[in-house]
Amino acid sequence: MAALLLVLALGGGAWYLIKRSGEPAAGRGAFGGASSTVGHAAARRTELPVTIEALGTVTPLATITLKPQVGGVLTDVLYTEGQTVTKGQLLARIDPRPYEQALMQAQGTRVRDEAQLEAARVTLARFRTLLGQDSIARQDVDTQAALVKQLEGTVITDRASEAAARLNLEYTRITAPVAGRIGLRTVDPGNTVTANASTGIAVITQMNPIDVQFAVPQDRLPDIQAQLAKGVPLVVKALDRTRSTTLDTGTFSTLDNVVDTSTGTVKGKARFGNAEVTLFPSQFVNIQMVLRTVNAIVVPVTAVRTGPNGNYVYVINEDRTVAMRTVKRGESTVDVVAIIDGLRVGENVVTEGGDRIKDGATVQLQGDKPMAAPRPRASGPRGEGRRQRPPQ
Repeated sequence: MAALLLVLALGGGAWYLIKRSGEPAAGRGAFGGASSTVGHAAARRTELPVTIEALGTVTPLATITLKPQVGGVLTDVLYTEGQTVTKGQLLARIDPRPYEQALMQAQGTRVRDEAQLEAARVTLARFRTLLGQDSIARQDVDTQAALVKQLEGTVITDRASEAAARLNLEYTRITAPVAGRIGLRTVDPGNTVTANASTGIAVITQMNPIDVQFAVPQDRLPDIQAQLAKGVPLVVKALDRTRSTTLDTGTFSTLDNVVDTSTGTVKGKARFGNAEVTLFPSQFVNIQMVLRTVNAIVVPVTAVRTGPNGNYVYVINEDRTVAMRTVKRGESTVDVVAIIDGLRVGENVVTEGGDRIKDGATVQLQGDKPMAAPRPRASGPRGEGRRQRPPQ
């Protein structure tokens, strides 16, 4: 019984294969199988921006470490960590009393020496009168004149000492030299600080405006210099890591004066207003700078392939067959590439699935209805269909 079932199964399979081989081959592709479904796009003419895209580093215009210029006890810290401060804003105080006393001492010394100078000048004037009356020796007059000169020098020194004491007193008030964002506090009130300490008490970073430094290919230098010579500002966009969001828009500032021989690039710098503080110092951003625009025929970048004979595309004919055509590519962006020669406006090219086809293959476009195979006729007595009754 089992052998009989096995023979019946083999016979049925053979019958199915024979019937299947007799069916017409619908939608055969380049390799004898079903036609491949491919993505496509039409070549179009548009204004293509010529851009430079690079990875940039946000660089502040100024980063300043607040270091005390006099030593003493830090009595007050008047800022909050992360606060935005203005130029000249008072940030901290050092105990001023020792410096107040030093200023008073310098002022007292100056006043005393100025009084001595005034007395010496009066005596010199009297001696000169007596010398005119021949009542005093000239040596006494010369000695008094030298004393006046000596006291004048002493007074100048006293005034310098007073100015230094007053400056030290002003240094007990630590103010912001620039406007910017202040960092974390490194010293708490009550600690003794020293003049020009290596760490400082805080760091201020200027945030508005801010620069971004990036590398420019040396081949693009003529384009950049030509635009700068015309006085045309080059627009630069700072994009996030995914290139999906524009953080800020600025203008190109300047180029470095030397080419890096190891990379073939030149350092460039762009300036951004950063009004919303979307750019942060030492942040990595993607830079996109528009040099100029060209009118060109463009296709998606996925349509252009490279072979032994250069760049080529698959052009889709009206009968859904493809023809491999050599093209000459030009400028490109992330999405499209310009075709200088080899393609006309309106021609459809393969953008997806090009690795599954070859020249002359039949393809099916995305969105087309698949070709239906003809239904096989049933065999046996029932496959003959109903016989029509003869007319009565």
